[in-house]
Amino acid sequence: MQPSSLAGKRILVTHADAFMGPVLCEVFREHGATVIANVLRLLAPDEPARALAEAGQVDVLVANLAIEAPTTPVADADDQEWGSVFNALVTPLPRLVRAVLPQMIGRRSGKILVMGSASALRGIKRASTYSAARGAQLAYVQSAGVELAPYNIQMNAIAQNFVDNPTYFPAEVQANPRFQERLKREVPLGRLVGAREDAEFAAYLCGESANCFVGQVFPVCGGWVAR
Repeated sequence: MQPSSLAGKRILVTHADAFMGPVLCEVFREHGATVIANVLRLLAPDEPARALAEAGQVDVLVANLAIEAPTTPVADADDQEWGSVFNALVTPLPRLVRAVLPQMIGRRSGKILVMGSASALRGIKRASTYSAARGAQLAYVQSAGVELAPYNIQMNAIAQNFVDNPTYFPAEVQANPRFQERLKREVPLGRLVGAREDAEFAAYLCGESANCFVGQVFPVCGGWVAR
């Protein structure tokens, strides 16, 4: 068996205690990486840079950012909600990237992966602020990705939905018969994508075998966006 391309890599995972954080850390470690699990919410302007400074060398940055998604009707989504959602999901991203780029550009090597949402790719009722923020993440990845490619830095995103994780699909939601009916109705796969299925794909994108991907957005949603 060939050694994993993550062996010896230092990977910083943000919001490591939420969304895909726990399973990402587990799978990356299984692939031989040293994982720096950061649990700061990254809301303060200095927190992203501090997280990178404390991490030291970072070969791979995994921007896993999550909040409980609001379900406000679009007519009632006020400035406060818009600001809080963007401050949690969007604003930390360029701060993290700016903090990690000097070392990656210096080495002419690095990977940045954003764990995003397919809610930016298909309309969902009562999710205007959340979907807009997730869309901003993906647009940033596409633009920054092509700019960073000449430095041998590959920046990409996973746009997921209907993936098993405790933030958006906790056990009590999965146990609801109405949710199971929705799965069968809306998701061609007929089930949630497994957490480890998603994390293994993330591990692939963070490894050397994925050097050809630049500024790309990969839907991982059991075919939901194809309907």
